[in-house]
Amino acid sequence: MTWAYTARMSKYVSAVAIFLAAAPALADSAGGLSWAPPASWKADAPRPMRAATYKLPAAKGDTEDGECGVFYFGQGQGGSVDMNVQRWVGQFEGAKAPTPKKEKVSGFELTTLELDGTYTGGGGPMGPKTSKAGYKLLGAIVEGPEGAIFFKLTGPAKTVEAARADFAKMVKAIKK
Repeated sequence: MTWAYTARMSKYVSAVAIFLAAAPALADSAGGLSWAPPASWKADAPRPMRAATYKLPAAKGDTEDGECGVFYFGQGQGGSVDMNVQRWVGQFEGAKAPTPKKEKVSGFELTTLELDGTYTGGGGPMGPKTSKAGYKLLGAIVEGPEGAIFFKLTGPAKTVEAARADFAKMVKAIKK
């Protein structure tokens, strides 16, 4: 290898490294829509059935981080809005069914809900169920052009409350 070639490659590698370092700030997307997660949320490793997973820092006094899972199954997949609301309600022991709120965001139907209590839905379909008292869920379902996108923020109540404004801002800024 010549010195000139090595110098060009070094510049190229540096440019790629700078681009990749900025990548978390770019919007994520699924189903024809995109969103930008808050800067304090960190992208987690890919998981089955998820378009994205973000870890949220624990609020002062909480011992666990929060998590926002974003699910996209494809057009006509993943069940209806009502089925998903009921599924999320079923993940909290003794939770009463909330009255979901409906509105339009960027021309798309948005359904939001909130639950709190003892969370039992963290094990996934094949994992063990665990009971976590004092948890909260903020959910949002956006009916996009290529199917629904499900945003599910869960964690200790203080942590979820601390993330409420960021969650709402992310969901309400979703765009095509």
